[in-house]
Amino acid sequence: MRSTPSHEAAPAMTPAASLVFTTLLSHGPLTRAEVGRRTGLSPAAVTKAVRPLMELGYLVEGVDEEARPAVGRPANLVWVDGGRALFIGIKVTGDEIIAVLADLCCRIRISRHVPLKGREPEAVLPAITALVQELLTEADGFGVRVRGLGIAISGDVDRADGVVRYSPFLEWRDVPLAELAGTTTGLPVTVDNDVRALTVAEHWFGAGVGLSDFALVTVGAGIGCGLVVHGRVVSGAHGVAGEIGHLSLDPLGPLCHCGNRGCVEAIAADPAILRAVRAATGKQVSDAAEALDLAHDGDPGVRAVYARAGEAIGKAIGSLVNIFGPERVIISGEGLAAYDLFAEGIRDAFAASAFGTASQCDVITRPLPFEEWARGAAATAIQSFMASDTYEE
Repeated sequence: MRSTPSHEAAPAMTPAASLVFTTLLSHGPLTRAEVGRRTGLSPAAVTKAVRPLMELGYLVEGVDEEARPAVGRPANLVWVDGGRALFIGIKVTGDEIIAVLADLCCRIRISRHVPLKGREPEAVLPAITALVQELLTEADGFGVRVRGLGIAISGDVDRADGVVRYSPFLEWRDVPLAELAGTTTGLPVTVDNDVRALTVAEHWFGAGVGLSDFALVTVGAGIGCGLVVHGRVVSGAHGVAGEIGHLSLDPLGPLCHCGNRGCVEAIAADPAILRAVRAATGKQVSDAAEALDLAHDGDPGVRAVYARAGEAIGKAIGSLVNIFGPERVIISGEGLAAYDLFAEGIRDAFAASAFGTASQCDVITRPLPFEEWARGAAATAIQSFMASDTYEE
């Protein structure tokens, strides 16, 4: 949900202009000819797309003096002027809020962490508002306006309506977060699933740059998955896509919070691992760090729990590549702290599950701090800004 600008508006953003902008964001500076090759647009279409963005100052064109040829005319390059606008990105976890102030190139200028005093909307929304106001004050020092706010939150999130349908870790249902945050902050607000937001950032700036088809799998408090298909992040017809955490691998397995049994998340997410470790040891293991210590000390029951979790993740990734056939699967999330215990199970289960040449999919690990998730939220705000019907002068 986005507020309508009240200022004089520029010409509407076209799909071609949005494509050119995101191409330059990920790969620029580029010549106009290279933009055309990467986007498949004709020279006339590229010129038409970049003109309004250059008039507004979002794109800049000039000569790269360092790359000036010894003979001949130097080629003009086009790039995104990151300092032209600022955006705020917020990642909400069950314990804290992470916020970043990012520029138009989604480079983090300032980051903040604040603990949550409660998980209900009445506690989270004031904390978000206070953080936003703090970053708006900081933004004054850059002399550039903040153009949008992105909020990333776990669970079933309807980006089109800005509603959190269900967030299991916060125990939210049908919270109109974009509307509420827009009212308290005065900013255009984009609310999206946290893994999808991180996928946008990986697509633009991370391990997915240049790939047409890839998946991001996150392990930790939950098991999430973001998909990029034909160069676009998939949201699904009903706002849900890539939920491999809720693949039911064992109909007689542990109960998942979704109501089914034997889901990947009920076996391999941190809370499930803790429950299984307590059952295996008879000890009141308090957190993931303590469980990891027991595993690294060689406790066979605990190591078996992690091995089973790795197997579940590997099977899920195998199913994913069989259905989708991505070029790469990126594994990330705070659960990577246990990757040495997961790795063999993931590799073996993936190799056994992947069909034929699907097993050639490049599977990599990429630890990312929560600031990167907040950066992903800022990226969704940039997406909304550049895809809006109008954007401000």
